[in-house]
Amino acid sequence: MIPALEVVAGCVLLYLGAEWFVAGATRLALALRVPQLLVGLTVVAYGTSAPEIAVGVQAALDGHGAVAVGNVLGSNIANIGLILGLALWLRPVAPNKSLRARELPMLVASMVNVPLVLADGSVGRAEGIGLVIASLAYTGWMVASARRSAQEAVGDVEAAGAAAQAAGGGAEQGSWRAGAVAAVGLAVLLLGGQWFLRGAVALASSLGLSDRVIGLTLVAVGTSLPELVTSVIAARRGHGDIAIGNVVGSNIFNALLCLGAAACAGQIAADPGGLATDLGVALALTLAAAALLWRPVAPRRWVGAALVAAYVAYLGWLAAGG
Repeated sequence: MIPALEVVAGCVLLYLGAEWFVAGATRLALALRVPQLLVGLTVVAYGTSAPEIAVGVQAALDGHGAVAVGNVLGSNIANIGLILGLALWLRPVAPNKSLRARELPMLVASMVNVPLVLADGSVGRAEGIGLVIASLAYTGWMVASARRSAQEAVGDVEAAGAAAQAAGGGAEQGSWRAGAVAAVGLAVLLLGGQWFLRGAVALASSLGLSDRVIGLTLVAVGTSLPELVTSVIAARRGHGDIAIGNVVGSNIFNALLCLGAAACAGQIAADPGGLATDLGVALALTLAAAALLWRPVAPRRWVGAALVAAYVAYLGWLAAGG
């Protein structure tokens, strides 16, 4: 298959697979009487990060460590610059108290940890296992913390419902049908990851681009489609808090679970010097987002426009050979 067509086809499969997986897994959990709170904090959160995980693991298995790292950094940059920027521009809202107290510190800590694990030029299996354990521990802490707050529980139920609706939710489904949808979605997701990565690497080679650049741009934007669609739909429907939470949660899982899963699949080798600027941009945007969302007031719409402009400028720098 022509590389460009593999990229497009893989991107479509990643999007559809993530949507079906989230919708099926959500309805399966509800059919099995799993509390909606747990669905919102686990199934939906992990589901929107599934494309990054699939592509990162495939990149590690194929020996393209720079793509795996670039995917994490590029996705986090795109999530804040493009997706959060669009969400704040469409419908600025004041972040809720729980996000400021719980998610924002974890967002900064998880991102600061990335250059630390990359300091020696690689992310080994032991480090990957540690990152995955940290992701699971964070999920457990998040669920336990949310259970103690009835107000948070209501918000998380709404988030789960909105995400399921955006993922193609409709009438109640039986557990067998929901499980089948989730299984098909996962299979499509994995196939899409293989096609997308193979096409992206071939396309990069034909255009003379490095694995780093293709991971930071094409792969990163392609795997961020679920977050983009969910956040934009949520913002347009007046659920700006869901859009913000989606971006923050996704970036935390990218830095912990996605990078960790890729390192568990195969040792990731990446030159920290070559990624210095990209790490700096990711850290700067993370700190900027944390500072903006720390205030208990809604940011101005121009703030969202400024984030999008910063992302466009970053892409221009990469295109110019940065």
